[in-house]
Amino acid sequence: MVVRELPRAKTKQYTVEDVWALECDPANEGRYFYLIDGELHEDPMTNRIHARIATKFTRYMDIYAEAVGLGEVHVEASYCLTRTHETFLQPDVSFISYARLNDFSLDSCIPAMPDIAVEIKSPSNSMAQMRRKARTYLENGTTLVWLVLPEQSAVEEWRMGDEGQRQHRLIGREDVLDGGTALPGFSLELSLLFPLDNNGADHAG
Repeated sequence: MVVRELPRAKTKQYTVEDVWALECDPANEGRYFYLIDGELHEDPMTNRIHARIATKFTRYMDIYAEAVGLGEVHVEASYCLTRTHETFLQPDVSFISYARLNDFSLDSCIPAMPDIAVEIKSPSNSMAQMRRKARTYLENGTTLVWLVLPEQSAVEEWRMGDEGQRQHRLIGREDVLDGGTALPGFSLELSLLFPLDNNGADHAG
């Protein structure tokens, strides 16, 4: 007997305009949506540790970027692509160079991906979800992605190798992040993000 697989029901393919409308709807205040290849997702609400790490990351990156005049650091800015695959992402923290910002409108999402994207893992995020975002950033022009893992006091760094292959490594709290070619000269000791508490234990934020 031949068993034929039933056709799968098609899921709705969302557009950047759909997500922008959701973001602008007052009924969705406090909710964060993102879109990868037309597939809609929602990020969980952030907790105190998440917010604290984002604040510190923003402070250190913004002070450096302003001092050297290379670009802008954003918190939860909207980046979108509509050329082939509808994609809309809001990294927790991002850096984009002035050279790439010149022709972009201030009234809508930035029609590109950032040079550096920082995504901070919440307890309800899976690593598969985080890494899918990292792949999407890298495949669409981002140079460097930092996935911040508060529970491990570490950062999983993703970048493209010289031959176009994705590379990643885990950086512990005793090590230093390097801005590489995306933000030359920038470095950040992870111990500043993950200080020890009075008992000598890791304490993110």
